[in-house]
Amino acid sequence: MRPLRHGMVADPGACHRLVRLVLHDARLSGAWPLDRVLAGMPVAATASDRAAVRTAVSEAAGCAVTLVEEPLAAAVGAGLDVTDPRPALLLDVGAGIVEAVVIRDGVVTDALALQLSATTGTGLPAYALDGVVEMTARLLRRLPARLRPAARDGGLLLTGGGATQPRLAHRLRETLRLPVEAAPEPAHATVRGLTRLCLQPALAGGLAAGR
Repeated sequence: MRPLRHGMVADPGACHRLVRLVLHDARLSGAWPLDRVLAGMPVAATASDRAAVRTAVSEAAGCAVTLVEEPLAAAVGAGLDVTDPRPALLLDVGAGIVEAVVIRDGVVTDALALQLSATTGTGLPAYALDGVVEMTARLLRRLPARLRPAARDGGLLLTGGGATQPRLAHRLRETLRLPVEAAPEPAHATVRGLTRLCLQPALAGGLAAGR
């Protein structure tokens, strides 16, 4: 049973059951009923992907659902000020999907994504490494020239389970010629960011996907 694939809903029924299990655990440790649930989605998710997540989660939770793009949540979890007007570069190396994004003023202003057929316990499979490095370099080239110096000064932040792969960071530094650092506990950055946003509903509402 694979409720999710590439960060998207692959089996709505299985996703609904998975959410119910997660919410059952939450019920044991927190207040009930819930007022609102935050759910992370890849930037690359289509309107139908977002609708499928919203439906599965809202039916299981019995409350409103706010969708937040996962790289934004990961940036919050890493301690970035996502409302800063200066561009921030982030590479989210997740399970089944890698997204390179530019964040400014609380919005993902540009993004590129690479879907993976498989991941390994040590990070990106060898066949995907070149593609991820080139994708990130392309994103940097697409930035308006006036924004590139600030983006380079800020460097590239890595989040997601594959962020600690030494070969990835080395290749990115070698190719992009800018600082590249992994967030603290990068595999938990998105969940940590969603948790922080739960405590800051005004910010969460401002970052909501499709607002």
